[in-house]
Amino acid sequence: MLSAAVRALPLALLTAFVPMPQAALAQSQAGAAPMPSAAPLLSRQSFVAEAVRRAGPAVVTIDTERTVLIPGRQGLQGFPFSDPLLRQFFGLPPGVGAMPPSQRTERGQGSGFLYDPSGLLITNAHVVEGSTRVMVGLPDGRRVEGKVVGTDPVTDLAVVRLTGGSTWPVAGLGNSDALQVGDWVIAVGNPFGLDQTVTLGIVSSLNRNAAKLGLTDKRLELIQTDAAINPGNSGGPLLDADGRVVGINTLVRSGPGAGLGFAIPINRARQIADQLVTKGSVSHAMIGVGLDQVRDGASVGSGALVRTVMAGGPAARAGLRPGDVITAVDGQAIQSPAQLTQIVERSGVGRTLAVRIERQGQLLTLSITPVELSSLMPSARR
Repeated sequence: MLSAAVRALPLALLTAFVPMPQAALAQSQAGAAPMPSAAPLLSRQSFVAEAVRRAGPAVVTIDTERTVLIPGRQGLQGFPFSDPLLRQFFGLPPGVGAMPPSQRTERGQGSGFLYDPSGLLITNAHVVEGSTRVMVGLPDGRRVEGKVVGTDPVTDLAVVRLTGGSTWPVAGLGNSDALQVGDWVIAVGNPFGLDQTVTLGIVSSLNRNAAKLGLTDKRLELIQTDAAINPGNSGGPLLDADGRVVGINTLVRSGPGAGLGFAIPINRARQIADQLVTKGSVSHAMIGVGLDQVRDGASVGSGALVRTVMAGGPAARAGLRPGDVITAVDGQAIQSPAQLTQIVERSGVGRTLAVRIERQGQLLTLSITPVELSSLMPSARR
């Protein structure tokens, strides 16, 4: 009995003298309650929800109606009625079976967003072009008739004004020139008629030329994103992480694996919208070149690489060639094709520009006078 107690004594002494953690010791001495073992809860609020909360009330559904003319037919079609001898044999006079011209109504749907409290909204031109009636649905349940202020098929942009004297919610506009590849972006719209649908992605690329996507009659440098853009999203806003509009969703290219979405930069759209509101139309100055970004390893660090030169255009007449790099216009350094396009458009038609180029290591200056886009591209007049 005694030996067993003696053997147990070291264990009891060891247990008694295990040091307590300082925090627990302080609490014990103060008589405080023990610290909770569970970690504090993390916030469940995402930046996406906050961004959509800010811009969502200004995102609208656009329902359109178009009247389509169906040409008449001059008589019964197809064999044997197309054979005049058989028609005579059967005693069918000319004009039997003729159908007069008729009309039908086509309906479409798209998205848009209000950017001015007076009731102005931006959408794609292809959403409202040719419409005989435009109805706008707001997230608060109101449905209001809209009047098309103007459309610009070249940039696929349109402005619609809501009727009525109400004050309308607006989405804040961001700065698309500040976007970087990898930035978060949020697409909001009404794909397939499903109101207020939100998708999340990143900026995949910048300054994607519309001509490379097969849109040869458009003049756009687009934002590329992996945020899902589906039919009905057209005209809706592309938001940055703060809920500001940085683009207008306009195009999707689908293929095996994933789709690619494209949006018109808001800085470009704002310029077009201002012209549509003040003038009702948009003037597009051009010099007749296809451009690309200067790649790493080039002899110049920045500029706009000339890929193609339109025969008979201002650039061709001035002597510009494929492979030239435009480095400056009127003394202003060129960093990208998008910047060059903006400078040419802002300069207007008929004002001669001093274009500085690099050609096989030599620096040259050419005088180029922009012309109206429609004079070189008849398809732009549609």
